[in-house]
Amino acid sequence: MTFALVMSLGLTLASADPAASLEAQTDRAVQQAVALVSASVVRIDTVGGLEQLEPGMASAGATTGLVVSEDGYLISSAFHFVSKPTSILVTLADGRRLPAQLVATDRQRMVTLLKVAAERLPVPQPAPRESFRVGQWAIAVGRTLDVESPSVSVGIVSALNRVWGKALQTDAKVSPVNYGGPLLDIDGRVLGVLAPLSPYESGETAGVEWYDSGIGFAIPFVDVLAVVDRLKSGDDLLPGLMGISFQTKDLVRAEPVIDKIRFGSPAEKAGLKEKDRITAVDGQPVVRLAEMKHIMGVKYAGETVRFTIKRGDQSQEFDVPLVGELAPFQPAVLGILPVRAPSETGVVVRAVLPESPAAKAGLQPQDRLVEIGSTAVTNATELHEALLRLLPGTEVACQVQRGDEKIAVTLTTAAIPNTVPATVPAQSPFGMDERPEKLATGQINETLAGHDRPYWMYVPTRYRPDEPLSLVLFLHPTLNPLEREVLAAWKTECELRGILLLAPKLDGQPGWSPNDLEFLSDLIGHVKENYTIAPGRTVVIGMETSAPIAALFAFRQPELVNGLTLIDTKPLGQVPENTPERLLSLYVMVRGNSLEGAKWPQAIDTLQKLGYPTVFSQVEQADSPYPTAEQNAELARWVDLLDRL
Repeated sequence: MTFALVMSLGLTLASADPAASLEAQTDRAVQQAVALVSASVVRIDTVGGLEQLEPGMASAGATTGLVVSEDGYLISSAFHFVSKPTSILVTLADGRRLPAQLVATDRQRMVTLLKVAAERLPVPQPAPRESFRVGQWAIAVGRTLDVESPSVSVGIVSALNRVWGKALQTDAKVSPVNYGGPLLDIDGRVLGVLAPLSPYESGETAGVEWYDSGIGFAIPFVDVLAVVDRLKSGDDLLPGLMGISFQTKDLVRAEPVIDKIRFGSPAEKAGLKEKDRITAVDGQPVVRLAEMKHIMGVKYAGETVRFTIKRGDQSQEFDVPLVGELAPFQPAVLGILPVRAPSETGVVVRAVLPESPAAKAGLQPQDRLVEIGSTAVTNATELHEALLRLLPGTEVACQVQRGDEKIAVTLTTAAIPNTVPATVPAQSPFGMDERPEKLATGQINETLAGHDRPYWMYVPTRYRPDEPLSLVLFLHPTLNPLEREVLAAWKTECELRGILLLAPKLDGQPGWSPNDLEFLSDLIGHVKENYTIAPGRTVVIGMETSAPIAALFAFRQPELVNGLTLIDTKPLGQVPENTPERLLSLYVMVRGNSLEGAKWPQAIDTLQKLGYPTVFSQVEQADSPYPTAEQNAELARWVDLLDRL
């Protein structure tokens, strides 16, 4: 049976009752375990730096660190330092307060090495890996609120080799105040260093939203000690990347069959190919994708990994040197908008975008593109997949059906432009003549069952179930729902371009937070159950105070969100690179000549270098609290362009 409780050191219990006596003995065992490591646990305070860590995540307050070398080296969670503090202060267990230098970060396991000018510091004893057991006592220790006495939370080790082989899992309370502190066994040995982690995301803040939830993680201390000398050199340790993606995301059932290989990646240089099935990694057999991820989850850049693959009937081996950074992914396009009505074969051109490869090659509306390279194309999804395998600037032969004539054309692919055409032809209505009587359109006010949260939406009155809509999710600023202004700006565009506008409400809450992410996901799911939403055309808009959560939602929900719009807000902090698996486009609007607006051009350049197609629009400040219909029109055209090919 598991439980969690917080105790203060020095508590003594005695009773003649056997159960009470056992509890007292347990208390004393926990106290003694903490006493053994207490002198090695330090408090860490950061000063200055960025207030915003990541959209929706802020750094504040003291945290914890652990001595790893008697000559003044300490380890803590990387979560505390992504804000790039101007100074770091460490309070030792004996009360000394010393400045600390950030030495390097292990970005695979998300721990950071610090150095203070101190000698003969006590290094705690690590628990050997062979002692790890599911169900054993786990004691989480921190030193923050009371410097003289550490905080203690007790639970068990609930799982081993979590987060792709990197961590132990515990149900003891783990939160930002004890990130970087030790997780102990009942003998006072250090099982691991507490840190926020996630099996789904990476980065300094991944998993922090689970704090105090009964799902906590610790990097095995033996693994930390194994890389301390490498970190002392001052160079960060980076996750090892090879540049491949797989045919499915089903980790449990799917075989590791390569789908795409990044251009210029170690995998491409080593000779791996699409459709290769990986059968072993460093001699360890792998049958399922999850098994491969467990092996690769602890590999660092600079290591060379041997892959055994099955190619057709042949088995081959390849040595792949892993790198810490891949060249940014840039999607290639031809410059056409497809007709969204189903077709028997090929992709029917709805519009040819100006100055695009398609325009230069002479393509016309109503042309039907039936072949690209040597690949037959039966629908827009297949054409999109083919383009993901081409670099911008690639010359490719295409077959086009124009009426009864088949035409061969050669196009040179281009990158997605960072501008929006002045005109984008709207999709002509198609589909059934009659709309089902019970299908609600126009402005609708509802409450989402299961969350008891209100929202409103506008569904185009022209909507028919066989006409997929774009979906725009608008998160209003904290103090102003802007319902009237947003509807006025979007209503005409919704009707013209087939956009469903969805606007959840805070409903008295103090502001948007990471706790709203599940609500937003469920809200989108609810809308998709009732209306046909086109794949690839879902956008989330964040404005002013709602922008951080809009960005967090977009980056953490790549399967749901294809576009992110930010209005009147400061630039983002660290963002993941754009990839074929989580392709995201951005639109940034700044009204007026604000200080925040002046910071965006450099940030836009960084985003574009990371592979994000990003449009920057600086418009005049109007009296309306929301952009005017004229200012909003370009944003609506951008939404309409998200399925360009």
